[in-house]
Amino acid sequence: MPRWLAAFVVLVVALYVAAIGRAANGTVLHLGDIGLFCLLLACSATTVEMTRRAGENVGLVKDVYGVWELPVAILLPPVYALIAPIPRVVLSQLRVRRVPTYRRVFTGASIGLSYGCASWVFHSGLRTAIAPVAIQGGQTAKLILAVAACGAIQWAVNNSLVLPAVKGAHPTVRVRDMLFGREPLHNDITELCVAVLVTIGVAISVVTLAFALPLVTLLQRSFRHAQLVNDSRIDGKTGLLNAGTWDREAGAEVARALRTRSALAVALIDIDNFKMVNDSYGHLAGDRALTAVASTVKIFLREYDLVGRFGGEEFAVLLPQTSELDAWRIAERMRAQVAEVPIEVGDKSRAETITLTVSVGLATMDASTSELTDLLAAADVALYRAKHAGRNQVRMAGRTEEPTATCAGPTAPQDQGDVADQ
Repeated sequence: MPRWLAAFVVLVVALYVAAIGRAANGTVLHLGDIGLFCLLLACSATTVEMTRRAGENVGLVKDVYGVWELPVAILLPPVYALIAPIPRVVLSQLRVRRVPTYRRVFTGASIGLSYGCASWVFHSGLRTAIAPVAIQGGQTAKLILAVAACGAIQWAVNNSLVLPAVKGAHPTVRVRDMLFGREPLHNDITELCVAVLVTIGVAISVVTLAFALPLVTLLQRSFRHAQLVNDSRIDGKTGLLNAGTWDREAGAEVARALRTRSALAVALIDIDNFKMVNDSYGHLAGDRALTAVASTVKIFLREYDLVGRFGGEEFAVLLPQTSELDAWRIAERMRAQVAEVPIEVGDKSRAETITLTVSVGLATMDASTSELTDLLAAADVALYRAKHAGRNQVRMAGRTEEPTATCAGPTAPQDQGDVADQ
């Protein structure tokens, strides 16, 4: 990992340890607090066990643990909120999936600090609102809003700590998709709402936990279902759309382009001499090469462009609202960038790198290619010409020379020009 990222991880963990020490120094233990803490931890452990059965998704993990940890932050002193993620993280490492230990430690530290901040805000300024007498009086609305605000603070602090690490480790990750995509945002809001209700219920009576646990397990299953649906669309090795999903969504884009009479281009990208990588370095090296090429291709695309793994070492790209000239320029930049990216193919004992090249076949929509199958067939012919001409080049269907501004079709919108100039 980059040095700045390693330093950031160490700093977050050090702050976490210091926060626990400071909070513990001024905390008086009460038997009732310890009992409630143990009950909430038991519910969290149950959730971990359900995760073990379903499997933990790779990458940024989103689950329903906040339903049990927000009540800890609100109903108990801050030290409990700081240490609450530790048992859950340890159980996840031992019972669900083994990952590098420093990742689990950093995750626990980030979550603990975020709930510690939420707890500190609540207990320093809003503590009186949580008293049961407030629920019996006229303060219920203020109480709910206060708990929700603390939950929002926890969400903001946690993401501000975790996302720099995710972005540093995986520069191609789109932060906006991770935070504000429809599915992640819906899950976060749902989890917050349930956590607020559980917190209010437990403030009234701890018996609420017996009724909340079945509902939370059902919510967890619904989250898992959404993840499975999303995973069914994605190619596991490259993170791109799989062939079936790309074909279905590309067909809808072609129909839309026909209806609105807008420009559209399709590119087929094939890695040159890819079989030699598998034969010389093994299939694991081949998988790393596929991932590297896929990540490079995504750099040049907009959010609404479609890119998928179309075959073994072949990728398909659909560019809506893109003229012939702009499609050519984007393909050329992809081709040139791939040729410059070093790809690690050696094992730990020998850090060997190679570079690869790609051939690209392009086709744009016109009167003779108004169907997706026609566009793919034309792009495939152009790809064959690029391979036959010596590889590591771009060929346009129906043309023998590079397009120019005078021969290009309708110009693409301004944001496509920005992509082409990257």
